[in-house]
Amino acid sequence: MSDGLRFAFYGRMSTKDHQDRQTSYLWQHENASELITGHGLIVAEFFDVGYSRRLPWSQRPKARDLLAALADPNRSFDAIVIGECERAFYGNQFSGLMPIFARYGVQVWLPELCGPYEPGNPVHDLAILQLSAQSRREVLRSRFRTTAAMRAQAREQGRYLGGRPPYGYRLTEAGPHPNRADARRGRRRLRLDPDPATAPVVTWMFTQRLTGRSIASITRELNENHVPCPSDEDRERNSHRTNETWSLRSVAAILENPRYTGHEVWNRQRTDREPIDPAAPSRGYREVLRWNPSSDWVISARVVHPPLVREQDFIAVQAVRSTRPAADGSQRVYLLAGLMQCGLCGRRMDAHWVNHRPGYRCRHGHSSAKPADTARPGNLYVREDETLVYLSGQFARLGADLNQHNVVKQLRDHDMTIICDGGGWMLGAMADATPQIPSQRRPDQLF
Repeated sequence: MSDGLRFAFYGRMSTKDHQDRQTSYLWQHENASELITGHGLIVAEFFDVGYSRRLPWSQRPKARDLLAALADPNRSFDAIVIGECERAFYGNQFSGLMPIFARYGVQVWLPELCGPYEPGNPVHDLAILQLSAQSRREVLRSRFRTTAAMRAQAREQGRYLGGRPPYGYRLTEAGPHPNRADARRGRRRLRLDPDPATAPVVTWMFTQRLTGRSIASITRELNENHVPCPSDEDRERNSHRTNETWSLRSVAAILENPRYTGHEVWNRQRTDREPIDPAAPSRGYREVLRWNPSSDWVISARVVHPPLVREQDFIAVQAVRSTRPAADGSQRVYLLAGLMQCGLCGRRMDAHWVNHRPGYRCRHGHSSAKPADTARPGNLYVREDETLVYLSGQFARLGADLNQHNVVKQLRDHDMTIICDGGGWMLGAMADATPQIPSQRRPDQLF
C-alpha cells in the first residue's frame, strides 16, 4: 500500500517490575494495528516503560523523542497512532499537545475514536473529556486501593514494604512472598535484621542520650572515633551524598525513628508533586519528598523484627529531646521559637538561654559537632525581651494594643518571621531559608 499513511506508534506501561513488558506492548500494538488497517502501516515505534501517565510527555523519554521527531521535515511518519488513550494521556495532556501536532500537520489516531481526532468535532471533544476524567479516576482509585492495602499490611502484618533499611539494620530473606503472583516471579519476603557492624552503634547512641548527653556531644564523639557515617557505609545507596561525617540531623533522625523498637513503620514520608515552573504548569511537575506528621504514621501492632532499643527507652529518649529542663528542674519557655531568622545568612535562629533569660542566636551553620570555620561571621545574639518591645511598638503603630502572648499569636497566625541582623529588626513572610544539613550515616568499630 504505497499510498497509505505512515504511522508512528506510541504506547506506555507504568511499572516494569510488576507488569510484563512484552504482553503490554503486544496488546497496545495490536490495538493500534487494527485501528489503521486499510489506512497505512506503522513505520516507527515509541514505547515508554516505567513512567507514570501523570508525567508530561516532555518527561517521558520515548514520548519526548516522538515530539522531537515532529519538527524534522524528513521524519519517517505522517501520523501518530495511540495504543490506548488512557495510557498515553492524563488529565488535559491531550488538549495541551494538540496544538503541537496541528502545527506540524500530524493527525492523532485513537482506538476510542475509531479513527483520527478531528479538532472542533463536538463528539470527539466530549469523548476526550470523558477519557481524561476516566484516566484521573483510574489513577485515584488505584492509589486509594494501594494505600489502603499497604496500610493494612504494615499495621496488621508488620510487613516490610520496601525502601532503604534504617541504619543499624540489613535486609534478609524471610520466606516466599505472601503475594502469589510475586512469589511466582521469584520475589521473596524480606525482613529487617540487625547489622553486626552498625547495630551496636545505634544502641550506644540511645544509651548515651538516656544519660542526658546532647545530640551535638554524641555527634562529636562519633566523628572523633572515626565511625563511618551512614552514607559512607552504604555508598551504593548514597552515591548522591558527599559528606563523610556525622551531622546533628543524621543522629537526631536515628534517635527519632520508632523502627528501632522492632515495630514496622510506614508512611513516615510522602511524595508531593510540585510544578517545575509555577508560572508555566505545562512544563510538568517534579516529585518532592516530605515528612508526614507522626499522627499519619502507620505502626505495626506487634514487634516484627529484632529491636535495638526497648520501647520504654525509646519513649524516654523522645522526652529528653522534647522537654530539656533547666538544671534546677524548671521549664524554659521561648515565646519566639521558630520565628527568628538571621538577616546575615538567612538561617533560622536557635533558642538560647543566656544571663538567666531567653534569647536567640545564629552561628551561621557552625555547630559543636564540627570544627569552627574562621571565615564565618561572629555569632549573632538577640534578646527576647528587647525583640518583644520592638514587636509591641510595631503593632501599636497599627493601633493594636496587644500583650506579648497575643503579639506572638498574631505572628504565627499570619506566618510572619522576625529578621534580625544585629542592628535592628524587621518583619517578613515566613520562609524556611535554613540550608539543609546533608544526611549522613554509618559505623564500623565499637567504642
